[in-house]
Parts: sequence; C-alpha cells; structure tokens
Amino acid sequence: MEDDAILLHGGAGSDNSYSERLEKYAKSVDMKSGALDACVDAVRILEDDPDFNAGTGSVKRLDGSTQMDAAVMVAEGFGSVIGIERVKNPVDVARLVMEKTPHLILEGDGAISFARKMGFPEYDPSTEKTQRMWKKTVEYLQGIGESIPERYAKYRKYADMFDIPLSTDTVGAVARIGGKFAGAVSTGGASPMMRGRVGDVPLPGCGIFVGEMGAVVATGVGEAIIRRMLCHNIYLQIGKESLVEIIKREIDEFGDVHVGVIAIAKDEHASYSNTSMATGFHIF
Repeated sequence: MEDDAILLHGGAGSDNSYSERLEKYAKSVDMKSGALDACVDAVRILEDDPDFNAGTGSVKRLDGSTQMDAAVMVAEGFGSVIGIERVKNPVDVARLVMEKTPHLILEGDGAISFARKMGFPEYDPSTEKTQRMWKKTVEYLQGIGESIPERYAKYRKYADMFDIPLSTDTVGAVARIGGKFAGAVSTGGASPMMRGRVGDVPLPGCGIFVGEMGAVVATGVGEAIIRRMLCHNIYLQIGKESLVEIIKREIDEFGDVHVGVIAIAKDEHASYSNTSMATGFHIF
C-alpha cells in the first residue's frame, strides 16, 4: 500500500521562507479520519494564519468588502462556496455544501445563510494588513483614473513603483490516505478585483480536481487557470509520465502569467510554480 501523505501550498507568490511553517502544519494534521479530513484540517490552519490570503487575512475587493471562495473534492463528491462573507473558515462551509445539501455550489447570500444555519457565527476576516493594502490599492487606482490594470503582470510593476503590497493567492492541500485522495482550496481572491469576481478556486476542474487516480489543486491567476481547465487537464494525464513533468509542461505554457500546482497520485507527488510558492509535505 502507498504511504499516506499530504502536500500543502501557500499560494503562487507566497514567500518560500513560509515552507518551513507549512511543513509544521502538514505534520500537525490528524490523518486518522481520512484524506478529506486531513485536507480540510490543513486548509483550516492556513485560513487561520493571517499571513496567507484565505480566511483571516483575505484581501479586500475594490469596494472594501471581503468575499471568499473555497472548495473541497473527493472522487465521490464536490462542494464549494463562492463570494462568502463574514465567516471564519470557508473551507468548512464548502465541505458541508458537499455533505449536507443536494447542491455542488452555493454563492453569495445563499452561502452565508447556509453557513448561519449550520452554526457558523458572524466573523470579520479583516486584519490591519488587509485594511492597509486596500487603502493603498484604492489610492493607486484613483491616481490613474477609473481603469483597472491587467492583473499581476502590470499590477506587479505598479506595485513595485508605488509600494502597494501584493497578495499571495490561494492556499490548498492534497492528500493520499488509505489509497483514497482528497483536495481542499481556499482564497480571498487576488487584488485588485471587483466585487463579485470569481476565480478558479470554487470551480471543479479549474482550481481543483480529484478522482480515483489522484488529486490536483492550482493557484495563481484564476482567469487563466479557468480558460485551460488546468487541474482536470493535469489529472487526465496522470500515469502517462512523471507527475512533475506533466505539471511543469502545463505551467510553462502560461508564460509569465503566475501559476502553481500541487498534485498527488498513487505513488508520487509533485509541486511546481513559475513564481515563488511555499509548500509543505509530510508522509504519515
């Protein structure tokens, strides 16, 4: 039987120095209840860490609101929330969408209402850091008129010029336990963004895909990931060559658009990003 294992990432653009922290988080996860529990537990830890852009510390939209996306997936099911607000751990709500409703995805007010019915209390995920970042972003945008620059490439250039802090992106986990696979992802989005913008995270096959052969989750520029159905595309190639070669080839096709992936299969795991990306891995 394959070794039980979990692999985490802190987002495309996250500081590589965070990898040591992610290793500790990976080791702290209880794997006794299975792959889904392990992934959800790991992502919950990352949501509670304000240094990552998920849950507490999620970046704000241009209107100052905080809308978060999260998803969980196993071979037998999927659940996600889109644009959920005022909850501490969106990944837990996404799991309950999968387990407690006839639906796959809940969004906006419906997701919030469901969370309240499931016992999730009111919670403000904002921090002083995210408030500061939002104010600087607004000041920057006001300085160039009403137009919004292209994400990442142009925004990174302006961020360096005007000292606007960049957000790291999605956090995620994949696990293989008892021969079963699972994945979980969560994000506050990628600044600057309009209210209502949806990235790859809550869309099956885009930011996450899990099946009998393995689990894949992505991070980076959501619009580009969606166009390529990246995670499903990688999943369909599992077993045809080494996992790292598959991931590297797919990501290299994005050019200078920042994208990263972690994946786990029957007897291998891999991570690759065309920008910095903190990761943590543990074999149980």
